[in-house]
Amino acid sequence: MGRLFGTDGARGVAITELTCELAMQIGRAAALVLTKASNHKAKIFIGKDTRISSDILEAALCAGICSVGADAVQLGVVPTPAVAYLVREKKADAGVMISASHNSVEFNGIKLFSSTGYKLPDSVEEEIESLILDTPEKIELKSHTEVGKIISYSTAQDDYIDYISGCIDTDLSGLHIALDCANGSASATAKKLFEKLGAEVSMLSAEPDGTNINDNCGSTHMENLMKYVSENKCDAGLAFDGDADRCLAVDEKGNLIDGDKLIAICANALKKENKLTKNTVVVTVMTNLGFFHFAKREGIFAKTTKVGDRYVLEEMLKDGYIIGGEQSGHIIFLENATTGDGELSGAKLMEVLVKSGKKMSELAEVMETFPQKMINVKIQPCHRVNWQSDEDVKAVIDKYTELLGENGRILVRESGTEPLIRVMVEGKDSALITEATEKIAEEIKNYTRKIGVL
Repeated sequence: MGRLFGTDGARGVAITELTCELAMQIGRAAALVLTKASNHKAKIFIGKDTRISSDILEAALCAGICSVGADAVQLGVVPTPAVAYLVREKKADAGVMISASHNSVEFNGIKLFSSTGYKLPDSVEEEIESLILDTPEKIELKSHTEVGKIISYSTAQDDYIDYISGCIDTDLSGLHIALDCANGSASATAKKLFEKLGAEVSMLSAEPDGTNINDNCGSTHMENLMKYVSENKCDAGLAFDGDADRCLAVDEKGNLIDGDKLIAICANALKKENKLTKNTVVVTVMTNLGFFHFAKREGIFAKTTKVGDRYVLEEMLKDGYIIGGEQSGHIIFLENATTGDGELSGAKLMEVLVKSGKKMSELAEVMETFPQKMINVKIQPCHRVNWQSDEDVKAVIDKYTELLGENGRILVRESGTEPLIRVMVEGKDSALITEATEKIAEEIKNYTRKIGVL
């Protein structure tokens, strides 16, 4: 991870950590780095989610962008993938999304996109970081008539909806779908999209007030949607996160369909239609063991990457694979999008459902999910990485790795978006994985106590 950017942009508590001053500096540096090859007045598109701090950070970003001579084009409240699509479709020079995705309201973030609609590689983010942190004197401010303008793009939501609906060639008429929009970006687009595709739609958590984004709703809190779908006899439910680049689903019985199962369902359908490039899917090290059993059974190759949809995308681009993603619901359909897109993923899943003639619960049987448990342990940024060399931590991980054997696995890693160490254990023995997760997490907490963190 970089000094400002994690696995998914710059992120922190809005205003106090991700300050207005930093947002302005990111706007300036990103405009200079991402538009340095332009021989015209550069345009940078800016989208945002619904959290109360997004307007403030948008103002700071616009000020930074315009102060170095580029125009700032405001898209309003849109999903993150809408920024990626509109940047490349309208030939903008770069894109910015203001969002902290699935995080709670006090957080916010800044995600950057190149003119091609892809998230930036580490090397470009490092160049932006260096300009801000090491050589800020190289940032040349404009004056007089050379400053940029702030422009409003009033049809951004509709243009995105039109595009996503065009990616689906199946009428969803007859389906009753419940949509949980997390009081976030999907609140502005999801209802219109799925009704345009023909579905009957019931809306949950689609009344953002600036403070209720991800508040016991959306893809990180599935309980309300699961209950609603089963009680109201819906055919399926879809849940998005705050910026709608993730999607999780619920079958007609109210059972969860996570990102791993969603990928399995869609990949299996693509393979049966002879559309799955090289019979390969790209997933991450967090993907459930059950997915790999499914893939082996169906003759599908599963390539793994580090956690983060940017790394999934890099692997997909390298060899031309068309589907990949994460258990969290970040799923990339590369023929249609350059980043994870929750509403596209949900629409693709509904398309498979209609074409199959089955119930959603029947589709979900394609993959058995192994029991999996995760515990998050807080750690100060200054103590990242160091915990890995602690002998007591290593000993307890080694102990349970041996006990689990081939029927399970342990993954302990630092979050790329939050100050946490994630301890994940999975296998066939539920009692053992619970014990292993708790013991490893406790040993990491002991480490933090030893060094005075807790």
